[in-house]
Amino acid sequence: MSLLGRTARRAAVTPHEDYGFFGPGSVTWRVWSYPTSLTVGFQRAVVVEELDPFLLASVDQTNAVRDRPRSRYDRTLRYFATVAFADTKAAIRASEVLVKVHAKVTGIEPLSGRRYDANDPDSQLWIHLTAWHSIPYERYGPGRLSPEDERRYWEECAIAAELQTCDPAKVPRSRDGIRDYFAAVRPRLAASEATQSMMDHLLDAEVMFPPLPRFTAPASWIASKVLRAATIATMPTWMRRLANLRQPAAIDRAVVPLMRIVFRVVASSVRLELFALGLISRSTRPVVEPVLRGIPSERHETLTPAEARSRHGAATPVEQYARLRVAVQAPNGELELVAGVSQ
Repeated sequence: MSLLGRTARRAAVTPHEDYGFFGPGSVTWRVWSYPTSLTVGFQRAVVVEELDPFLLASVDQTNAVRDRPRSRYDRTLRYFATVAFADTKAAIRASEVLVKVHAKVTGIEPLSGRRYDANDPDSQLWIHLTAWHSIPYERYGPGRLSPEDERRYWEECAIAAELQTCDPAKVPRSRDGIRDYFAAVRPRLAASEATQSMMDHLLDAEVMFPPLPRFTAPASWIASKVLRAATIATMPTWMRRLANLRQPAAIDRAVVPLMRIVFRVVASSVRLELFALGLISRSTRPVVEPVLRGIPSERHETLTPAEARSRHGAATPVEQYARLRVAVQAPNGELELVAGVSQ
């Protein structure tokens, strides 16, 4: 593309209103903007999440992951990208929509007989941490973060947690803290036949791809198998055994240098990154594009979630969740009326 063409394309991109919660120089922008995050990292997150039987029950209730896998991938990826990269108004609105949608997903988990609620704070903490922990930036990317950058990353993870119903104080602030968290939740994780089937389905990267010409089928199949291997290679042995995911150690070793090369090539070109992102999630591209192209926001500022809610007139997710629960329990079930208060 000519310089004139690149300039025109850059000018056509809509800048964000502000730098959101993190902004240039943040560890979040550095880690989440590397192509490992929205590919292998995202696939790993949605696969590992299924080990929570209560989350699996909520996924089974809607069945959208099987019926509309591409749209579900697209929406979920866009949410996490919005929190990481978009302006505060977009992120707050995305948070409100998330809580409202989850308010409709409740029921009884069949194995335990206990009630599940997609907005449950512990369930939301599990989803949030598996996402932020799953990005293989160090394994397939530039390498290990410094101790200071790692501390900052988990501090920023806690900031992002304020957009969900979970308690930010429960977000670990170190690598050891994350290990302790997984050790603590491990006894309640399970991998029923339904779990294993769902994980296998989500490991098929072809469900993320849009309809492609028939001649690309072999390349699509190879890409899906490589991404599957790369994702499984990031999972600890105990997790693979629980999920009955078998992969030879030789494949684990072989996929690491291959993926490092692939991601280094993709990261070397903004056009390649945007092409890959558009292929996986078209609605996520406009969220990330201003950041990848280095387009300044309209206001050169970052806000805390509390400041953003004050500016945009929004309740906290916990407050919104409480109102929605009252609406669901009300005799007339006026969920839409009460939920509309925060919109």
